[in-house]
Amino acid sequence: MAKRKQIKQEIMRRGLPLLLAAGLFAAAVLPSYLSASATARLLPIYSVKRDDKCVSLTFDAAWGNEDTQELIDILARYNVKATFFVVGFWAEKYPESVKALHDAGHEVMTHSDDHAHFSQLSRGQILENLAAGCDKIEAVTGVRPTLFRAPYGEYNDNVIRTASEAGLQTIQWSLDSLDWKELSAAEITRRITTAVAPGDIILFHNAALHTPEALPAILEYLLQNGYRAVPVSELLLQGDYEIDHTGRMRPASENTARFIRFGAAA
Repeated sequence: MAKRKQIKQEIMRRGLPLLLAAGLFAAAVLPSYLSASATARLLPIYSVKRDDKCVSLTFDAAWGNEDTQELIDILARYNVKATFFVVGFWAEKYPESVKALHDAGHEVMTHSDDHAHFSQLSRGQILENLAAGCDKIEAVTGVRPTLFRAPYGEYNDNVIRTASEAGLQTIQWSLDSLDWKELSAAEITRRITTAVAPGDIILFHNAALHTPEALPAILEYLLQNGYRAVPVSELLLQGDYEIDHTGRMRPASENTARFIRFGAAA
């Protein structure tokens, strides 16, 4: 428990990475489709420009497993599907929970194999780590992940580019519950309901002390205010898009012909 808390403190000490540089760039699943200017820093997707009131609930699963089934049950009660970013060693330790998530209709995506500091790894090490984590998830669900959340929220150009080579889009978050801090359910609920906006990617953790208690009120607020919560892959735009300097995915403008179509060359 102490080790888990120490690691989570490191995650949030680093906070939402302030690695945002000026300029626009394109992201794609395959490296041959990655297009960016020499001066633009590659960014993960923090949020999505949506015309409708659509958001994604995401849960990082790396440590305990005390409440996974409870989270599944709560989400089912509100008919909401979420995205769970799962570490490989967690999937290996709790395959029954990975299967339960998949069988309930939630996305099971990768959070690396061992929660390493990816910004300190070489391209080869990243590829090996991502492959190992995806293999463990696919072995249980039969579906290979297409989305990746970097451990500790750490990334650099090498991480984003290499993940793309591995067929993975890198997903960050725009709204943080801070549930790892063991905030009260009321405080977690307040943080989300007072700040949520269309296109947000909301961060939670499994095995966080008060998340199951807070989740029903959050879901009720979203539904009562016209929001629809969908898995991240459904939130993302298809077709031509660009990612602005804040990490917001948005439709490509006419003067950004260098940007690519998701999954295919422009």
